[in-house]
Amino acid sequence: MVNESDVRRIAELADVGIPAEVLPTFTAQFNRILEYFDILDTLGDECTAKRPLHTVLREDVVSPSLPQEAVLANAAEDEDGFVKAPRVM
Repeated sequence: MVNESDVRRIAELADVGIPAEVLPTFTAQFNRILEYFDILDTLGDECTAKRPLHTVLREDVVSPSLPQEAVLANAAEDEDGFVKAPRVM
């Protein structure tokens, strides 16, 4: 179980602001989520999938890239051969 000070510390580490008025509710929800993980930890190997697992991702295929000029032609703005984007703060 985590307490409100644990949640405050985790929020600081994740750079997420949690207002003081919702901290008790958030802490309770956080603990319920952790309880679900505790339940999952009790499941053993007998709970394996009934059908074989397979990936739904495609195989990587190497293909040539677009020429730089073609990419920059689609950019709203470019600078020194690179796409220029707004600064993120």
